[in-house]
Amino acid sequence: MTLRIESFSAENEDLIHDAYKIRHTVFVDEQHVDKNLEYDGLDSEAVHYVVYFDEKPVSTARWRETKEGIKLERFAVLTEYRNKYIGAFLLVQILEELKKSKKRIYLHSQETAVNFYKRNGFEIVGDSFIEANIVHFNMIYTK
Repeated sequence: MTLRIESFSAENEDLIHDAYKIRHTVFVDEQHVDKNLEYDGLDSEAVHYVVYFDEKPVSTARWRETKEGIKLERFAVLTEYRNKYIGAFLLVQILEELKKSKKRIYLHSQETAVNFYKRNGFEIVGDSFIEANIVHFNMIYTK
């Protein structure tokens, strides 16, 4: 098993294509998120990542700066690669890069992913809310 992570901007057409394929499969096909919400026009502002498992693109995420700090977004792992620590590998790599910035790091977690983020240093802030017809929680990184 070989894991490789690539960091890139949206201008990298090959890598953004891999990220979009994963996001479409997970969010649009599996979770029935409206593709107009998924492709929100903010990709050009973000730093993107794709994880390759034996050279197959299997996971993706992005982050971007907002007025509240650094927002982690669009974490997705293809179904057959879940529960293999690939998502944790990606999250840890991103956090290692971002911790140096000293800015607030936060995300909107789907309810089903809350425990994953808690295990990786995030805490819930506030009440649940609906985003893309899915229950979410605002979470901040506390380590």
